Amino acid sequence: MEENKEINEELNEKEVTTQDSETSSMDEKVENNVTNEPSAEEQLSAEKDRYIRLYAEFENYKKRTNKERLEYFQYASQEMMTSMLDVLDDFERALKDLRQSDNEEHLKGVELIYQKFRSRLVDKGLKPIEVNSGDAFNVDLHEAITQIPAPSDDLKGRIVDVIETGYQLHDKVIRFAKVVTGS
Repeated sequence: MEENKEINEELNEKEVTTQDSETSSMDEKVENNVTNEPSAEEQLSAEKDRYIRLYAEFENYKKRTNKERLEYFQYASQEMMTSMLDVLDDFERALKDLRQSDNEEHLKGVELIYQKFRSRLVDKGLKPIEVNSGDAFNVDLHEAITQIPAPSDDLKGRIVDVIETGYQLHDKVIRFAKVVTGS
């Protein structure tokens, strides 16, 4: 029995040392967790930074959607304006023919209607693209229909004739000016 007592005492001592070592390793883990966790100030700083970024992103979103909405309203009439350009071209051709005839009364009436129609379109943002013979060819504004031999050296690569007037709605080209260029 004494032997059993001695064995039990030895086992108890081993358990105590094992428990002490486990307790000390748990204390170390707790200390490591405390040092690995960010402090309250660091958490607050991180949340403030996240809030500021989110707020800035939302403000950018609002600005972008306002801009898109304004552009939508500005160019909503583009399809209607494009369809009216054919009528405007017909008026210009009629005026050209009437100027060659002797009928002054018809010319004045058609000119009056043409000016009124054109001014209404201009009020809504339509602008003709001004093109003259001898101007430099610009792919952003002009569409070259054909090339002809240049009548003079200074017209090479330049506009020789304007076939159809181009138009812009505000700052956006809705129909390119159709031109003939010299080669």
